[in-house]
Amino acid sequence: MGATSRALRALLLLVGFHLLGVLLLAALAGADFLLYLYAPSGVAAKLYFVSVLLAIPLIRGMVMLRTPKAEEMPGLPVTEADEPALWHTVRELAGQVGTRAPSRILLTPDVNAAVAEDARLLGLLPGPRRLYLGVPLLQGLTEAQLRSVLAHELGHYSNADTRLAALTVRGRAQIVRTIGHFEERAGKTAAREQARQEKKNAKATAKGKKTSEVDTRHAGVTYRAMARIYTAYAKLYMRATLTGARAQEYAADAAAARIAGQAATASALREIPVLDAAFDYYARHYLTLGQDAALLPPRGEVFGGFGQMLSARQLELAGLRAELPTGPLSPYDSHPPIADRVHRIEALPADDRTDEGGGAALGLLSDPGRTLTALEDAVLTEEVRRFRRTADWPELLNGSMTAQLTDLDTPLHRALAMYTKASPTLPALLGLIDDGGLWQLARRLPLSEEAKTAKGRVFREFVRPALTESLYSMVVAEFSARARLRWEFSWERPAIPRLLPAPGGTAPSSDVALNDLAGPAVAAAVADHPDTGPLRALLSSAPTGPANRETDSPR
Repeated sequence: MGATSRALRALLLLVGFHLLGVLLLAALAGADFLLYLYAPSGVAAKLYFVSVLLAIPLIRGMVMLRTPKAEEMPGLPVTEADEPALWHTVRELAGQVGTRAPSRILLTPDVNAAVAEDARLLGLLPGPRRLYLGVPLLQGLTEAQLRSVLAHELGHYSNADTRLAALTVRGRAQIVRTIGHFEERAGKTAAREQARQEKKNAKATAKGKKTSEVDTRHAGVTYRAMARIYTAYAKLYMRATLTGARAQEYAADAAAARIAGQAATASALREIPVLDAAFDYYARHYLTLGQDAALLPPRGEVFGGFGQMLSARQLELAGLRAELPTGPLSPYDSHPPIADRVHRIEALPADDRTDEGGGAALGLLSDPGRTLTALEDAVLTEEVRRFRRTADWPELLNGSMTAQLTDLDTPLHRALAMYTKASPTLPALLGLIDDGGLWQLARRLPLSEEAKTAKGRVFREFVRPALTESLYSMVVAEFSARARLRWEFSWERPAIPRLLPAPGGTAPSSDVALNDLAGPAVAAAVADHPDTGPLRALLSSAPTGPANRETDSPR
């Protein structure tokens, strides 16, 4: 389907969405007129009321049809003076694709590349163009792979995809907002009805009367009915427009292979899901590590650390590259499956560009360290930028873990507090275990239905993993409070708590992994016949000292 046909179809679908509300209102008006002519006045009055209830969400939905002006994605704008090599590459590739280069380039902190165009007259007239380029791509791709990614995105310009997106994206946004509005109104109506019924039951209970079961099934039914109608149209709209979107992706892939090479394009498609998974792991385990303690790594390391993690985990990443995502494709996904795209590119005739651009794409930046630092200032919130900077990642880890352990709150803590009606401390728990109350305490942990009905050894096997994990956490927190822990930082594996030697104590002369000592002691404390002796002996070697806590971290 050509650009003109896609534009016409998108325009008709958008007009159809606007007409849907008008047609539904006209249908209600027609039904009311028939009621006026033929129905008894009493019945007609009741049905008029229902008609009004249906018309209200329709009118509200039509008010939502206007799409608000889209906000620009957060990023770091770079001029040609800032990054001459990057701009030269983009302009060169735009010439090879046969399209106009973007007028702005913004570096972003995510694993993504995208193009946008502020087209006019619903995409019929071109407008200023923007290229969004994720810095994690620069950190993880070779220069040849990055050229393939850029050629793919610029290929969307040459097919008029970005201009026509003004039609399709506008329709998608309006449908999603309208459905969301109906669902939100339905939820609020149900919440009000639930609160009303609960208040009524509370009054009945106070008077000693029988209460009724709270039932909100009919609350917000008109809004849910309208949401279902628009959802049905949304499915038609998405299927019709996204089929073309997937064809555009195949065409952009072909352009990338022609310009950047078959091998570079196929390897880039394989690498992007790997980088996406790796960055998600980095964000969860490193990037947000100091959030609770209001700590940040040194300047430039917030996003710069991702490159260090990639270098340290090359063997692990190599295994991921061989596993292409092959999950079922949603009919509403604008991109075909990666596996399908890779197989199409690899089926093309091989070319002679296998050794081109083997260097790291980050080398296209004039000063990577300066850019990574500037990116932090551009995308981090003002509150986060006020966090205290640590000297290095190990200091960040130690400060973060100390703060987390200070506020430790496990299921075992909560169960112990309910059971003893006192502060849930490790000494209190050990005393309770010695008194034979461990398995009664375990009954107060969050349990599955199967565990609740289990007895004897079967019950103990159900709860032992949760008890072991929570008790070990309490032991780690105890040693942390006594300033006896050092956390070993690594880009290759999870952090390891190491027990520091105690001055004048019986601990080893050099620090050892805490789990090597605490693991067997904790296991003994939650055995079928609990024994706290090994754990008490381990704790007795750790005299109380000043806590190793961060106290001057700005928030």
